[in-house]
Amino acid sequence: MTQPIVTTRCAVVGGGAWGTAIADRLARNGHVVHLWAREPDVVASVNTQHVNARFLPGATLHDALRATDNMAEALAGAALVVYAAPSHVLRRVVADGAAHVPTDAVLAVATKGIERETLALMTDVVEGEAPGRSVVAVSGPSFAAEVAAGQPTAVVAASRDRAAAQLAQACMSASALRVYTSDDVTGVELGGALKNVMAVATGILDGLGLGFNPRAALMTRGLAEMTRLGVALGASPDTFAGLAGLGDLVLTCTGALSRNRAVGVAIGQGLTLAEALAGKDSVAEGVLNTQSAKALAARAGIEMPIIDATHRILFEGQAPRDAVAELMARELRAERD
Repeated sequence: MTQPIVTTRCAVVGGGAWGTAIADRLARNGHVVHLWAREPDVVASVNTQHVNARFLPGATLHDALRATDNMAEALAGAALVVYAAPSHVLRRVVADGAAHVPTDAVLAVATKGIERETLALMTDVVEGEAPGRSVVAVSGPSFAAEVAAGQPTAVVAASRDRAAAQLAQACMSASALRVYTSDDVTGVELGGALKNVMAVATGILDGLGLGFNPRAALMTRGLAEMTRLGVALGASPDTFAGLAGLGDLVLTCTGALSRNRAVGVAIGQGLTLAEALAGKDSVAEGVLNTQSAKALAARAGIEMPIIDATHRILFEGQAPRDAVAELMARELRAERD
């Protein structure tokens, strides 16, 4: 694939695994990239050893990538700003740096989630805190470790501003990273957020040792729930059959690198939620988004039984096997209604 002709100054805000992988990809594409990280050890290891030992162990980063804990330094002159902070802190992180974001920058949002307090999508959070710029949602089946290792990956950049989506596409695309564009921001964002909840649910089934049949059933019916809510909120059903929907769902529900699935497996094996989360630096977004998704579905008047069951297990103390039994005992109905 032809590399972008114009070198672009880029900032990546968030030094976790995904933010680091994106920053490394942008640097390898020949762009000038500053990675903002809150953690001093991440900044030091990126700059001196070209690794992020805390969040992306085993990956050697491009030697041109620079990290900083100074938001103004990271954002100065950036034409593309990529936000990759966890969903529960994204608003605060964007607000802290908003005064330093160039007025003509394109803001790409690689965070997947639904804000718990407001039920806002991540692009809405960014638009609210740094208004007046074009915003792009970046999502799709993409484990950070595999992107950093150069494994073939495909994602979607969605924006109502076609030129903004194309800028993100041009900057990020490489021989091992294919970026498609879309104008369905709502669908792409909901796919990325809701599949994490389904991954927790699938992990619970796997932890219970229930086999492959229930996994396939849950993923299929989970996709139906995701699509139902998305359409009610104005998304295209086609988006959920694409990379940000089905593609990401399959990856996160079955992949051994999935943090969300791993948390579910631990709970299915008998751990409490607190025990399953203990000692982990990385965030399992599906846990937070179970609460957000349940509230968003209730507000939209949409039935989402798998989301509800996952919420009962995680936050209401229901035994996983009882939740499965309740799902199987629901009133019989047509598959599509």
